Amino acid sequence: QVQLVESGGGLVQAGGSLRLSCAASGIMFSSNVMRWYRQAVGKQRELVATVSVGGSTSYADSVKGRFTISRDNANNTVYLQMNSLKPEDTAVYYCTAWSLTGFGSWGQGTQVTVSS
Repeated sequence: QVQLVESGGGLVQAGGSLRLSCAASGIMFSSNVMRWYRQAVGKQRELVATVSVGGSTSYADSVKGRFTISRDNANNTVYLQMNSLKPEDTAVYYCTAWSLTGFGSWGQGTQVTVSS
């Protein structure tokens, strides 16, 4: 059974930082592309950051230079370090895992709220 459990969300003032973690189980973690998505109220879901099997990363333009995605294959965990947070970063953040066959698994989400 696949489980992705996010943690680290919360309330922070604009300009602050948070680090999200996602602990994975039930998958071959090192063989999965890991992605963080977010969805704000009334908005479409947005792909925030991706880390490939080999460790390459990519980011949405809206978070480039502020967010950093990383993975720890030894501990089956993916992180999203979020710095210089803005009110527009407020959303539910979802950890996802994508197998080589394209099968996707989602976590339950963690709320990030940035106050102005």
